[in-house]
Amino acid sequence: MTDIEHPESFHGLPVLTLPGPDRPRADPLPAADAVAWRLESAWQSDLTFAALWQYFLDTVDTTAVRALLIGPWWEEEYTPFAPVVELLCADADRFPALRALFLADVVSEECELSWLEMSDITPVVEAFGQLEELTVRGCGEPVEGTEVLGLQPLRHKALRSLRFESGGLPAGVVRAIGASDLPALEHLELWLGVTEYGGDSTVDDLAPLLSGAAFPKLRHLGLQNSEIQDEIAAAVASAPVVAHLESLSLAMGTLSDIGAEALLAGQPLTHLTSLDLHHHYISDPLVDRLRGLIGPGRVNGEPHEVEYWDPDEDDERYVAVSE
Repeated sequence: MTDIEHPESFHGLPVLTLPGPDRPRADPLPAADAVAWRLESAWQSDLTFAALWQYFLDTVDTTAVRALLIGPWWEEEYTPFAPVVELLCADADRFPALRALFLADVVSEECELSWLEMSDITPVVEAFGQLEELTVRGCGEPVEGTEVLGLQPLRHKALRSLRFESGGLPAGVVRAIGASDLPALEHLELWLGVTEYGGDSTVDDLAPLLSGAAFPKLRHLGLQNSEIQDEIAAAVASAPVVAHLESLSLAMGTLSDIGAEALLAGQPLTHLTSLDLHHHYISDPLVDRLRGLIGPGRVNGEPHEVEYWDPDEDDERYVAVSE
């Protein structure tokens, strides 16, 4: 993974990794609602995630827990996420105050993004009806014998922020998001990734998101980390959803002068408070034109980190996060 670190805060709360029963603390644990609780079982002796989960239920007043992060859940070999989904759903009624959930707070030192074997997370979203913020990291490699991230169309009245971090987000997940009923959604961020790691969505799959009709309260849209970033930019240039946004991200992908020209020729973007294009392949003059159009300080135009690339060689462009 590139530039991904464990968050120090989540949902406005400092993150605390729960020490296992074999790692006693000198100080008492904080109040249940004072921190975002992070659970990880990997490298904690012989403690399984199921055992750590039960310890969490027995030790912390889960009725007051507001935010929860799930870290590494395997013991030695990487294993699918499905058993964690089952635990979360089985005990969902013990978390009436839970408002934020981070599934797979894992960094590259623990497991590469593409190796995280996720599963269908629909049951988790449905089990926590008051959830306001959901971040999902990872997907799984699309090879025989492994599980990958799944999502079914659903209705959730409280969800305000939805973020998928992936080196290859499956088209089925993208379509499920577009077909979902999320009336409170304000922030949507999708790392679409590359086909090599399962990111097989097309601009057509994004149509419901771009229509502006799917999520009436949406104020931030991130369609990023994509190898078809130019095509996405061209679609965004005339997408009805843009008029309702406060901020837009087309960052982390292979955006070039082609996509930048489409944005400049498209609908007005001057209402945006932020246009994030970082990790791009746009020439300096076009970056300057975008900054001049939208206003000083509103465009993050930091380019990719390679000193030289040949603009005539598309295969030299790469997304920020893949493996």
